Amino acid sequence: MSEARGSSAGSPLSHRLARLIDVRPGEGPALAWSWAYIFALLASYYVLRPIRDQMGVAGGLENLPWLFLATLVGMLALNLPFAWLVKRLPRARFVPLTYRFFILNILIFAGLIAVAEGETAVWVGRAFFVWLSIFNLFVVSIFWATVVDVFSTEQGKRLFGFIAAGATLGAICGSAVTATLARDVPTWALLLAAAVLLEAAVFAMRGLARLIGRLHEVPEASRAGETIGGDVLAGIRRTVASPYLLNIALFLALFSVTATFLYFEQAGIAKRSFPDRGAQTAFFASVDLAVNVLTLGVQLFLTGRITRWLGVGVTLALLPAASIVGFAALALSPSVASVVVIYVLRRAGNFAIARPVREVLFTVVPREDRYKAKSFIDTVVYRLGDQVGAWSYTGLSALGFGGHAAAVVAVPLSAAWLLNALWLGRAQARRQEVAQQQEVVQQEAAQALRTDAHPAPMPSRTA
Repeated sequence: MSEARGSSAGSPLSHRLARLIDVRPGEGPALAWSWAYIFALLASYYVLRPIRDQMGVAGGLENLPWLFLATLVGMLALNLPFAWLVKRLPRARFVPLTYRFFILNILIFAGLIAVAEGETAVWVGRAFFVWLSIFNLFVVSIFWATVVDVFSTEQGKRLFGFIAAGATLGAICGSAVTATLARDVPTWALLLAAAVLLEAAVFAMRGLARLIGRLHEVPEASRAGETIGGDVLAGIRRTVASPYLLNIALFLALFSVTATFLYFEQAGIAKRSFPDRGAQTAFFASVDLAVNVLTLGVQLFLTGRITRWLGVGVTLALLPAASIVGFAALALSPSVASVVVIYVLRRAGNFAIARPVREVLFTVVPREDRYKAKSFIDTVVYRLGDQVGAWSYTGLSALGFGGHAAAVVAVPLSAAWLLNALWLGRAQARRQEVAQQQEVVQQEAAQALRTDAHPAPMPSRTA
């Protein structure tokens, strides 16, 4: 009896962790592997991100819209072979294959960067900018699709904020490595470190896959060994056919357009303020570091609680509401400090609150949509928003308005975004309620079948 009590009590560390993130029995191992998976993934990306930003600046600010266009084309080109992999292979195979394809790309870029000089180096930098802009959305989208496939809606509301904290900590480590070493270590060596971290993410993904069948509340259909099937164009077709998925796409597009306005402002500041390439890379890494340090505390202590207190819709609406205030302030008083502050706060709000809560939206869609439609929305739609934002900013600049006009335009866009977020919250709640009702019906039907198969014994007739 005492042994049972000791087992149920657990360690003091387990109790503290349970109070912090509301983890339930049976969820700990899957949560730990998810955390390690996204930590390694984001550490890899954030080693590379400041290098990409510096190369984008080195290639000329006037060329950034063309790089965003090339990124959109690359996203469209990569979605079809990815959808084919999802159709033909189980998750335990197509996820590692996708990541190792990107690892091979990193090694190729490391070799090119090591030997390229002059104009060749500029073009290698442009290619790297486009490639990494594709890489980051694909690998993170695949991660969240896997996690959404593992955890239920109720679990997502409690745990996704903490899982996202693993992403933030990985981003902090990656940013810190690049910010510290960029002036003294060759760029190709940083790329090799990123490749090693990405392979570590594959290892963690396999650890998570081994636990999926044992995690409670996970439906049998989400087992890693089963193929998802469908057709390669399902992501596009199902997104267009579903008002719910279309509104998720609109949410992401409006975020992307307004984020691109701020990105161009930040890139211009770096170009004007830091003439040295190493200093530019260190500046971008320092901004990333500030974003991620701010994000971490919110994810660890507030995200899950905010979602439970406010609900999905209101929580999603926090970022567009803050954007309305931030862009209005920027339009009234444009300055270097205001651009950096708004950029940091918006990105922190996205990573800490909007992103993990947005993933909850996908827990109430069919499994095929979690990989195909989600991948299409997270990659093509996101980069389409980038493209609209990039060319809109360029057009405003060509007319002599610049960042001030972009901030003015972003205010009504953010207002539309806020209404969209509230609609999504209501739609998600309705879908969750229907799913719960269907689950109750299925459980009652299963219980009835068991009762029919094993009827109660008739009472004996004795004198």
